[in-house]
Formats: sequence, structure tokens, C-alpha cells
Amino acid sequence: MPTDRIETIRAFNRFYTRRIGVLHEGLLDTPFTLAESRLLWEFAHHDAPTATELARALDLDAGYLSRLLRSFKERGLIQSTRSPTDARQAHLSLTAAGREAFAPLDTRSREQVAGLLGTLPEARQQQLLQAMATIQQLLGDSADTAASPYLLRPHRPGDMGWVVSRHGALYAQEYRWNMDFEALVARITADFIERFDATREACWIAERDGHNVGCVFLVQARDDNDHTPLPGVAQLRMLLVEPSARGLGLGARLVDECERFARLAGYTRITLWTNSLLQAARGIYQKAGYHLVASEAHHSFGHDLVGETWQKDLAP
Repeated sequence: MPTDRIETIRAFNRFYTRRIGVLHEGLLDTPFTLAESRLLWEFAHHDAPTATELARALDLDAGYLSRLLRSFKERGLIQSTRSPTDARQAHLSLTAAGREAFAPLDTRSREQVAGLLGTLPEARQQQLLQAMATIQQLLGDSADTAASPYLLRPHRPGDMGWVVSRHGALYAQEYRWNMDFEALVARITADFIERFDATREACWIAERDGHNVGCVFLVQARDDNDHTPLPGVAQLRMLLVEPSARGLGLGARLVDECERFARLAGYTRITLWTNSLLQAARGIYQKAGYHLVASEAHHSFGHDLVGETWQKDLAP
């Protein structure tokens, strides 16, 4: 391995550990070392782990971890409960004192990161986050990468451009649809923004490793001719999952979110329009309880297609 590459990474490690203050005796002006702080985080975010599970999650030597846990017990920060299924194991959890000790550590950590990001404009923040995601992806275990969770969030400025671009590109690549489809998606997204009512409509964007990998919209269904609202009827639109995120159950999750929101908003039915050749999407709708109610041949996007209307009635 070239020496200059090794030294570059070592230099970055020295820079970053100094920048976030992990070399200080007490992390973030607390009495806890970096290892102790990381251990407290595990307790605060997992339900009563065992010592074995902690050692595996933190990749710590069992003897070193045992000393840390003994110190926590002596300071009254954790408590143990014997496992009901395995007498050799004990489940560990924070005491009230432990939760009180973790709170300022968590708050100061968030404030520190916010301070780091606050010095950068939005474009550089996004650049930094993507660079970190790339490092994590390249250096992480392949199994961890495959199981990387996705995040669902509401839409924000810039997302509609991504929705239009990825629909146009993916459908051209996978089905050879022409740019008429991209134009249709652009009109739908423009209507969504102009008519948006947060109490009746929603968009979910799926992120994975800092990148958009999916989307779906739930909107007020409207008459095809005069565009007046159809009372009690919602419409699911523009379900998309990037190839890199397929197989994770993301499509089904996005469809489930639409139903959950529709019920809360008081809709009594969800309808959607798709095409017969979109087999993966049709399978998701069918498993979610949607029923095919109408189909019609049409020529669109440069091809002869069969359009389908699916719907699901929502029980009170």
C-alpha cells in the first residue's frame, strides 16, 4: 500500500479526533471518557442489552467491557436483571441516575454537531454529509451495508426536481418510455406543490446513506374532467424505489404509510392508476389489499399500454 495514502488517512484521523474533542480527559466537559460515553449511548438507545450483545455491538474486549460495566454499577448508573430464559445472562439498563448522567452528554453532543454544521452553508453541509456517508459505505461491512436502514421524511425544497428526474430516467431505462412521461410527472409535482394541504395530502421521500432512494405521494383524488375533489377519496401517486434499494421492503412500507395517513385524514377510499406491465408495483398493491376495478388500453409514452385502476376501501 502506498505510504502517502496511509499517511493521508492518519492525518485525517488526527484532524477529526482533535476537531470533535475526543482526546480530552472528559468528553464534552463531562466526567465520561469516549468509551464510557459510547457505552452510555448503547444503554440509552437499546432495551436492556446483555454484556455479550454490548461486546458484539461495540467490538470491545470482554475484559475491558467488564471493567467499564463494573465501574458503572459502582457509580449507580446501571442495574442488572437476570434473564428469565438464560440464568447465565443478565439484562442491563440505565438507572434514573444513569439517565440523568446521559442527558447532558447527549445534549452537548447534539449542540457540538449543530455548531460544526452551522459554520457551513447548506451546499457544503450536504457535501459533508454525503462524504461521511461514502466513507461509512466504503469502510463498513458488506452485511452492514446491505442491512442499512432507510429514513422516511416529508418533502423539502429540491425534492420535486429529483422526483421528476428519477422517474424520467428510470422509466426510460427500464421500459423505454419517452419524455412524455417525464412531462406528466412534472405536471403532477407542480400541482402537488400548488394545491398542497398538509392535513389532506403528503409526500414521503426515502433516504438511504444520505441519498434519495424512493418516494410516494398521497393526494386528494379529483375528477378527471373538471378536477373537483372527490369527497372521501385519496389517490396514491408516483411510487418509486431506486434499484439500489429494492428488496428492502421499501415499496410496501411507502404504500403502508399512505394508508396510515389516509385513515388519519378521514378518507374512506384510496385509488391509484398504474399500468399492467409494472408487475412489482402491482404485486405490492395486491398484497396491501388493493383490488383491480378497471382497465383500459391506451397509447402513451411511446408505447401501447394497458392502464389499470386499483382501489382499497378503508374500514371505519
